[in-house]
Amino acid sequence: MADKTLLMLLDDVRTKTLNDLKGLDEAQARWAPSNLQNSCLWHGGHSYVVTEFLTARALGREPKLPEGWLKMFSWESNPAHVSPEAWPPLETVIEALTEQLERFRKLFNSLSDEQLDAPEPGNPIRTVRYGLMHGLHDEARHSGEIKLLRKLMQRTFIVAPASPS
Repeated sequence: MADKTLLMLLDDVRTKTLNDLKGLDEAQARWAPSNLQNSCLWHGGHSYVVTEFLTARALGREPKLPEGWLKMFSWESNPAHVSPEAWPPLETVIEALTEQLERFRKLFNSLSDEQLDAPEPGNPIRTVRYGLMHGLHDEARHSGEIKLLRKLMQRTFIVAPASPS
């Protein structure tokens, strides 16, 4: 039987991320405050990459990543070193996050308690359930960063507030 709490967490975290990205134009999505480098676009792409990577690792699978996204959005990436024309459009990131949500909903729903409680192949001191939860926790933190950037944008220039979540 599927872990209903894990499915609720997936839906809650990803819905908040998508809502926080909604209503931004390309300039707003790419904006970062002075002396910082991570934009809303970067946090959205990073959420996709990290959640994908940690989920795949927990299950001993290969992550499904769009071309170039690991270098652009990973935990080791540096947005200041990415040329402006290399960034995907915000809509592409939103579409990828939406597709991933549907794919993960099916995947998480298919996992039994035994599979979720099994040790991670690459890190046997942690369970598969922990690996999935860890990826969603990381995304939740980045969703909060998007929300904060939107608040900073409201103080810097006019931008629509994030959807309430």
